[in-house]
Amino acid sequence: MISSPSSVGMPTGCVASSDSGPHGILLHVDMDSFYASVEVQRRPELQGKPVVVGADPDGGRGRGVACTCSYEARAYGIRSAMPVSQAYTLCPHAVFLPPDFDHYARISGQIMDLLRTPGFRCLQVSIDEAYLDCTPCGSFAAAALFARHLQELVRERFGLSCSIGLAPGKTVAKIASDFHKPNGLTIVEPADVRSFLAPLPVKKIPGIGKKAEARLLELGIRTVDDLAKTDIQVLLGRFGRGAVALQALAQGHDSAGLEAYDGIKSVSRETTFASDTDDPALLSASLDALAASVCTNLADEHLRFRTITVKVRYHGFVTRTRSRTLPHPSDEPGMVREVSCALLREMYDGRKVRLIGIRLSALEKTHPHQMTFAV
Repeated sequence: MISSPSSVGMPTGCVASSDSGPHGILLHVDMDSFYASVEVQRRPELQGKPVVVGADPDGGRGRGVACTCSYEARAYGIRSAMPVSQAYTLCPHAVFLPPDFDHYARISGQIMDLLRTPGFRCLQVSIDEAYLDCTPCGSFAAAALFARHLQELVRERFGLSCSIGLAPGKTVAKIASDFHKPNGLTIVEPADVRSFLAPLPVKKIPGIGKKAEARLLELGIRTVDDLAKTDIQVLLGRFGRGAVALQALAQGHDSAGLEAYDGIKSVSRETTFASDTDDPALLSASLDALAASVCTNLADEHLRFRTITVKVRYHGFVTRTRSRTLPHPSDEPGMVREVSCALLREMYDGRKVRLIGIRLSALEKTHPHQMTFAV
């Protein structure tokens, strides 16, 4: 039985201090394969088995995606956001479970309450990730003691493991938390930032996706050290001004704090048909096009969303809307298409449609360095 968290408190050796030097101390905590781990925690018989949480694979014919999977399933090559049909092909004997988002949100809420109790500034960035500003600890050694204490509490109270990164800035802390998974603790002190990043492949930097990585490889840039040493004019000519911040990070400069986003409130697109239609194929294709458009806008502004709203205006200007809020922020186009299509199915009554639209709201800024290079 998972108990409600009480105060964490500071462990011995982590004494609040204002003498933290010129650098901050940021902690990034990332729950290990969260959905799958929660399922295994409440179903102990699944321990040690490959578990995939997501759409029904339907014997390899399923059309959805795998939300997440256990580390045993990852050994077969299964990854988050992979088509569930592919996951089934890789490991047909895996245990495939439908997601229970309400349950995951409840457990997440209890974990986040636990993280907020020490008195450090806390910024939750998804259902299974958060940052803590541990600068009051006064030193990385003291913050490391606190981090280990936090891991023990999460294990003791929830039966779950988490990985933690400690660094002077958000980006390096996030990269560090992924360095030794599961249940890892990676500490990167200010003097070690550049040497820690240097040998990593450039794709480890948040915001460098497949297209940007390919362009970097064309320039002979394979590692973060390569990026740090490349002539900035070459990068600017190829990728635009976003390259400045990325190269600064590669050179060891990461001072991003825990600023919350307070900008654009929503992004939306809609289309009015030349003539009212009840053609399911046209409605579906139009919704897909709108989803692609709002996701492009989202990427341009470096945003993630939690709430999707679909609007339908029928013949006679009767308008209906339906919304769904996700348990954690997302910027996945596939998620927008999947949820918007489900919302349309739920409210479409067969009448002819004049207008259809999508709106994404409950937005948050991705990390300052999580930007997509222009390609």
